[in-house]
Amino acid sequence: MNMRLPTRSFAFAFCAMGILSTCWLPVRATEAHAAEAITPEGSKARILQDVTILAGDEMEGRGVGTEGLSKAAEFIRQEFAKAGLDVTRVNGGAFQTFLLPTGTKLGEPNSLKLISPKGEELVLEMGRDFEVGAFGTSGKFEGEIAFVGYGLEDKEAKYDDYAGIDVAGKVVVCFRRTPGQGQKDGPFSPSKGGGRQGDLRSKIVAAMSHKAVAVLFVNDPYSLAEKERVKQAAIDKAAAKVVTAAEELSDASEEDRAARTTTLKDAVTALRRARDTGAASNDELMPFGYAAATDGESLPAFHVRLEFLNQMLRSTGSGNAVELAEEIDATMTPRSRLLTGWKAIGQTTVIRQSADVHNVIGVLEGEGPLADETVVIGAHYDHVGRGGNGSLAPGSKDIHNGADDNASGTAVLIEVARLLASQPKKPARRVVFMAFTGEELGLLGSARYCKEPIFPLEKTVAMLNMDMVGRLQENKLTVFGVKTAKQFEEWVREANKGPAFELIEKPEGFGPSDHSSFYTKKIPVLHFFTGLHPDYHRPSDDTDKLEIDGMTRVSAMVTDVAQAVINSEARPEYVEVKGSANVMRSGNRPYVGTIPDFGVQEPGYAISGTAPGSPADKAGLKAGDLVIQLGPHKVTNLDDFDLALRKFKAGETVDFMVKRKTETLKLPLELAPPR
Repeated sequence: MNMRLPTRSFAFAFCAMGILSTCWLPVRATEAHAAEAITPEGSKARILQDVTILAGDEMEGRGVGTEGLSKAAEFIRQEFAKAGLDVTRVNGGAFQTFLLPTGTKLGEPNSLKLISPKGEELVLEMGRDFEVGAFGTSGKFEGEIAFVGYGLEDKEAKYDDYAGIDVAGKVVVCFRRTPGQGQKDGPFSPSKGGGRQGDLRSKIVAAMSHKAVAVLFVNDPYSLAEKERVKQAAIDKAAAKVVTAAEELSDASEEDRAARTTTLKDAVTALRRARDTGAASNDELMPFGYAAATDGESLPAFHVRLEFLNQMLRSTGSGNAVELAEEIDATMTPRSRLLTGWKAIGQTTVIRQSADVHNVIGVLEGEGPLADETVVIGAHYDHVGRGGNGSLAPGSKDIHNGADDNASGTAVLIEVARLLASQPKKPARRVVFMAFTGEELGLLGSARYCKEPIFPLEKTVAMLNMDMVGRLQENKLTVFGVKTAKQFEEWVREANKGPAFELIEKPEGFGPSDHSSFYTKKIPVLHFFTGLHPDYHRPSDDTDKLEIDGMTRVSAMVTDVAQAVINSEARPEYVEVKGSANVMRSGNRPYVGTIPDFGVQEPGYAISGTAPGSPADKAGLKAGDLVIQLGPHKVTNLDDFDLALRKFKAGETVDFMVKRKTETLKLPLELAPPR
């Protein structure tokens, strides 16, 4: 078995060699673990057991708001306690509890009616004529109706559906997606961010900025025509199979006739199914829950069938939706207009739900002159539940077990706790083991701890993090943050012994996992990661694909590095490293360099810090600032901030309106090229 022994855990190594027969028997761990504690095989067995439980279906993908997430928290608490950790340090327990948004629910009432220029009322039926948008908000409204094309404002594309039309107090109706979808090199092509420019939130923000009172979305004609083409192709293919099956039956021998008859019947059934599908309306409505928003300001929003827009256009002499869309595509010029005489009256009831979630904290106290200093070792245990936001399997409602992301890191965290708690001598510094929640929603658990720490951050000397350590490939282990303390490179390399990993050392302390929350507070960090894979954020990320030997070696490596950090006489010396590690994401929006603070509920984009030397740093943005506007664009959450940035180019100077305590400041910021 290709396993390694910790190099700094000398007692561990001596016991394994038979030099000391009892020196590494657990002092504070349970007897159940004691028999296995001195061997790598014991670690492997425990890690496999833990990760199988955490990634089991009964944990429901550990999605925020599920009972499975709470079950996982309790399992981790129990394992921390069995390992010998103190699980009473958070108000007498192990859970640092806080509230997180979990989704949206459709309440009552919900209604929409259109009033024609002649005073005729068209009362639309929910489920047949319209659906309420979960990306909208609750509210009553009444207003004249304006058609605003695709509902877009895009400075770079020089396209603005709101130019020359006043929609204040009005209900706007617009197409989904973007103009020119059939154009490979158009201003809204995928290579230029077309998908992001045309998302629903972008259109809501634009409507809010022009003081509209509600938004009616309709399917764009291009997408409807594309669906029709796909369906017709399926019908043609099925029909060809019927013809082939009929010809083969006519030529079949008596022995083959029964089989050929069955083939023909199957082909006819497939053709009927294709035709039935093709006969259904292409103008499908987005079901409630699609693109649901859990925070930020919004407007009442509906998805309405295209026939109602056509009816309003015809009555005002404006042709029809297909003609207008074709004109926009051909010229890239908006065709916005008031639908004179038409009014909309409606109401939506969208209930935003929330749930209590828990960081799970276990403490191993230190002994000696450094005992009041703290080392945090962490991993997030939440995942994406049954899909939806965060899933890379569109439409899937299967359980996303997240075996690698991040049941693997959590299982290794628990094992590191066992190994360190089993030492016969107490550590020189306090060790806080923490399983974070809400990481998938934006590092929420670690941000909450850094905002409300159990132990002082100024005496927290380092943070070690594990996220996706279950798929060791080609023996490569990536370690981020090796330059964030002067001693880290030496300690990491010293721990990488027999058999060694092929280390990929990354200097940055900022990156897409919970260590970023600590580095923002000028705490040195190390982040361990074995790499991405095609199962990332998909239901296929299951336990059978994990490399348990690799996880066992990672647990030993982290234990060794932790020993060096915990027991070093000198505190790790913090080093400021510019830039942010990019694991998989890339962007086409200008770079700013802010670090989000997801623990703030006030409308706006809260920041917990800025990357050193970044545009935000140079402009004077600080931890605790709340960005409320970029240029003319209002910002009520992180998504608004991201969308607003995409309306500018690198090199432009944009005024950032920022709330700082009781002041509102205007900070000019020069945007940098995308990263």
